[in-house]
Amino acid sequence: MECANHPSLPTIYNKALNERMYGDLQGLDKTETAKKYGEEQVKIWRRSYDIPPPNGESLKDTAARVIPYFESEIIPKLKAGKNVVIAAHGNSLRALIMYLEKMTPEQILEFEIGTAQPRLYELSNDLKVISCKNL
Repeated sequence: MECANHPSLPTIYNKALNERMYGDLQGLDKTETAKKYGEEQVKIWRRSYDIPPPNGESLKDTAARVIPYFESEIIPKLKAGKNVVIAAHGNSLRALIMYLEKMTPEQILEFEIGTAQPRLYELSNDLKVISCKNL
């Protein structure tokens, strides 16, 4: 969609930014899943860094596809002086935030991203985070 005198921003879709795959838990209700496997096990699968649910991806696995995409496709745009908006799912964004903010696996476990909560990063010329804030 275009507004008068304002062309649409280019939109690029890439599966590297897809939500993590929950494998055998994909599409299941959290409450029913907790009853079947136990709340603690479900929490481990959902929030741990490197323990995937059965036949699914861990956050570490998700980062393994998000970070290379960021480095190969987004960093060149940033180096060219462009502003970039990244819209993705929670775990894809958590992987990217962990990378940008140099969080440990323990720190990212406790990090929450609000639904539709923009996060603005200001980066130095060498792409180090100068500041970040929720908008």
